[in-house]
Amino acid sequence: MTIRRARAPDDSGVTVRDRLVQAGLDTKLADLFLNMPHKVMQAEPRRSFREPGVPRDEVMLVRSGLLAKFKSDGSGRRQIVSLRFPGEGILPHDGSADYGIQAIVRSEVLVGKADDFDAIVNANPEVARFFWKLVQRQNAIGYEWLVNTGRRDSTARVAHLLCETVTRMRIDPTTQRMINPFTQQQIADITGQTSVNVNRVFADLERQGLIHRRGRELEFTDWEELRRVGGFQPGYLR
Repeated sequence: MTIRRARAPDDSGVTVRDRLVQAGLDTKLADLFLNMPHKVMQAEPRRSFREPGVPRDEVMLVRSGLLAKFKSDGSGRRQIVSLRFPGEGILPHDGSADYGIQAIVRSEVLVGKADDFDAIVNANPEVARFFWKLVQRQNAIGYEWLVNTGRRDSTARVAHLLCETVTRMRIDPTTQRMINPFTQQQIADITGQTSVNVNRVFADLERQGLIHRRGRELEFTDWEELRRVGGFQPGYLR
């Protein structure tokens, strides 16, 4: 079996337009949306792209990289509550948003005004239905994350996150390696544990022969068993 080169979140060669069309948006409507007035912004990792508690009168679309929504507890510790991969977006929020946004890796984000976005949606019911479908998908992902942090053990939590990441990046785990986009602390912030424990989990997954690490590259040496360990059923990602 030939293992092809490792994939990062932004090196698939697929455009944002392609992603929107793959997700079910008509090509003309995808062009209409991408031709909306917008600016391209760089989001750097390890710093907030948008702080919580401020108005979010804008629409964002990830062109490359990986964005995360986060919330903090009273002591300032962050919990990553949602991810956005290339082609996925963050819709406008009425009033002040109770979440912040940060980049997991260096990312490019298309940012437009909520008023321009609303005008397109109001004039094109198909666009409204498309984004409603995407909202439902994000809700399904959120429910799965809740089960992951609330009921699965530490090993299953990490295995499930890896399986979801592979699937959302459209990687074939039987023939492709993945460049792990997350630091151990970020995985801890997603799965509700410590970075020390995440390190132990990765070592254990490797000892079990489920993954092989080479720096940040991950090879999935027993994909079906990794799925079983993580309890991963990809139906919620459709």
